[in-house]
Amino acid sequence: MTSGFTTALLISTYNWPQALKLVLDSILHQTILPDEILIADDGSDELTKQLIDSYRQKLTIPIKHFWHEHRGFRKTIIVNRAVAGTACDYIIEIDGDIILHKRFIEDHIHVAEPGYYIRGSRLSIQEKASSRALHSGVLSSVSPFSRGVSNRFNGLRIPFLSHFLIKKSSRSRNFRGCNCAFWRTDFIHVNGYNSEMHGWGHEDIELAARFINAGILQKKVKLLAVCYHIYHETLDKKHETTNFTIYTATLVQGIRRCTMGYSNNTEQFN
Repeated sequence: MTSGFTTALLISTYNWPQALKLVLDSILHQTILPDEILIADDGSDELTKQLIDSYRQKLTIPIKHFWHEHRGFRKTIIVNRAVAGTACDYIIEIDGDIILHKRFIEDHIHVAEPGYYIRGSRLSIQEKASSRALHSGVLSSVSPFSRGVSNRFNGLRIPFLSHFLIKKSSRSRNFRGCNCAFWRTDFIHVNGYNSEMHGWGHEDIELAARFINAGILQKKVKLLAVCYHIYHETLDKKHETTNFTIYTATLVQGIRRCTMGYSNNTEQFN
C-alpha cells in the first residue's frame, strides 16, 4: 500500500449474519481496501461461516475467520487470537454491526500516527430503519440528513474541517471498540485485551487505559472515518460493574500490561 504500512480490518461478531452481511457489503465499496480482513467470531453457528465463505469469492483480499466455541461473551479472547493471526502493522477495529462509509478505511489510514491510538465515532441507525435494512439485506443511502438516524453530527464527513476537531489526550473512558484503530506493536506491548474480563462491558476502555499508562495517547477523530451502527437490543450487563472495577484499578494503579491477554491466546485455545 502507498501508506507505507499494512492494514487489517478487524470485525468482531456473534450469531448475527444479517448484520455482518451489510458490514461486508460496505467493505466491497471502499475506496481503499485493507490488506486483509480478520473476523473474530465469538462462537457463531454455521450460517456465519457460510456467509464469510461466500465473500471470499467477492473480495480480492484475504478473509481470516477466527472462531471458538460459544461459552458466553468472550470477545476479548477471540479478538486477541485474531490479532495474533495477522502480521499487518495497523489494526482498524469495528463491531459486526457497523456499516462503513466508502472512505472509512482511507480515512483511518490518513489519520494513523505513531504513538497514538484512534478513537472514532458512529452515527446510529434507529430501530425501524435498521429492521428494514436487515430484512431486505440492503442498506439504502445513509447520511446525517436521512430519516431514522440519530447522533447526526457523527455522520458528517468534512475532511477540510476535520483537522480543527482532532483532539489528542490521555483520556480512556470515552474509547469505543466499535470504531477504533491501533498499531499492532502497541497492542502486543500492553498484552492486548484483558481476557480476565468476562461478559459485556468496558473491555475497550480498559485496553485504552493501558495504552495511556504505557505512553500511547488517544487521537480523537471527527468528520472522518464515518460509520453507521445498526440498532439492536441492549446486551446483558450483569458483568458490567465487575469489569468497570477492573478498569478503575488499571487506571489508578497505572497498569501497563494485563496478566491474561494477547500473550496467552495460544494456551487459551489448546
